[in-house]
Amino acid sequence: MTNPQDFTAVFKDMMGAFPVDTKAMEEAFKSQTTLAEKMSKVALEAANKSSELSAKWTQETLGKFAAVASAKAEPADYAKASTDFATATAEAASEQMAAFAEIVKKAQTQTMELVLAAGKDMSEDMTSAAKKVQTEATAAVKKATTAAAAK
Repeated sequence: MTNPQDFTAVFKDMMGAFPVDTKAMEEAFKSQTTLAEKMSKVALEAANKSSELSAKWTQETLGKFAAVASAKAEPADYAKASTDFATATAEAASEQMAAFAEIVKKAQTQTMELVLAAGKDMSEDMTSAAKKVQTEATAAVKKATTAAAAK
């Protein structure tokens, strides 16, 4: 019976000739986590402002409803109070929707700024890593070619 050839040493030599740069992976991970942290900050800030705005709107609406809920001397006063409440609520809704739109607009602008900055940073990192890999790969190929020619 023949023994199969052991390729362990061959693969070990081959993998050693093409080293992997874990520093680039670490930097990419750090960049990604920093971006995620900044994006989370934008989202949390928008959510906080939205909840504050919602609470304020609710308090104002409940305050205006007090006039509707109070007892009136004349039946027509109930209709007037309801109409006044509906008008005030409609005006407040318009103002509140504009305020929500401003919150969203600010969050969107901040998000785009972060994405563009991250894209620029990633592009620079990728270019640097590609140049480094190309240099190392060229050197490894030359070394392997020289070693093969010497045998």
